[in-house]
Amino acid sequence: MIPAVLAVFVCTVAIDLRASFDRLAALAREHVRRDPLVDVALYLFVNRARTHVKILWWDRTGWCLLYKRLERGTFRIPQPLEPGATQVAIARRELELILEGIDLPTTRARGRPRRRRADPAPTPTAPS
Repeated sequence: MIPAVLAVFVCTVAIDLRASFDRLAALAREHVRRDPLVDVALYLFVNRARTHVKILWWDRTGWCLLYKRLERGTFRIPQPLEPGATQVAIARRELELILEGIDLPTTRARGRPRRRRADPAPTPTAPS
């Protein structure tokens, strides 16, 4: 099970997902610029075709890995705002949407529906 309280970092550089635990940790250090043993978080990697994703994390006893392939379509990951950046931090809900194959840029959170004001009650009039 993926821990719910960890930060999530997406490596925006496409990688060869045949990489081992140790190679993925090295890629996190290289591209995400964080050490997964020190900065305990979820590190998401995608392949060039964006059809597969791997998530790596350290649970203080060993490496954990989630590997997912979409049956149809591609994973849509957010792109960094800064030119040349190779990682982006995302919220847990965004991770859930990515894993479901939902395109984040076109998804908007909906606000609470506004309550319609009721028309004022008519004032009673005296009978004529």
